[in-house]
Amino acid sequence: MGILTPLAVKIGAVSWMPKMLPLIEKCDVKLQGATKGRVSVLDIAGLPNIVLRVPGRKTGNVRSTPLLCVPQDGGWLIAGSYFGNPKLPVWVLNLRACETAEVVHRGKTLTVSWREITGTEREQAWQTLLDTWPNFAIYEQRTERLIPVFFLAPGPSRA
Repeated sequence: MGILTPLAVKIGAVSWMPKMLPLIEKCDVKLQGATKGRVSVLDIAGLPNIVLRVPGRKTGNVRSTPLLCVPQDGGWLIAGSYFGNPKLPVWVLNLRACETAEVVHRGKTLTVSWREITGTEREQAWQTLLDTWPNFAIYEQRTERLIPVFFLAPGPSRA
């Protein structure tokens, strides 16, 4: 966590934030382009993050998505919250459609296996995510869908 993390948590909790997501994503793409991928908006906010790279389930084109994450057991927990939007983020659908993905973390690209976490294990992972980003609780209240939680680990396919 960084000095700006408390400010990021406050900004992330405001009700109009989901409408700003396209603008935030554009700014983040420009920032990452200008820094050759070394700095993202999440880095500035002092939050742990990765870039998830998965092939599109329809086109096969690799899509890159910066995501807040929680490092755990040599891998990362991520949540498909999309600020509590009623729709799933597209990256969730793409991840579910592929065997392996890639993660860019600290300038290194790693092949990762993934699994969706359910049941009691999801409840524990959700609490871990909340400890890092309390706004996940707000996003949970904004939507009727269960926010999916995934664990990504460096290594071969889960199959």
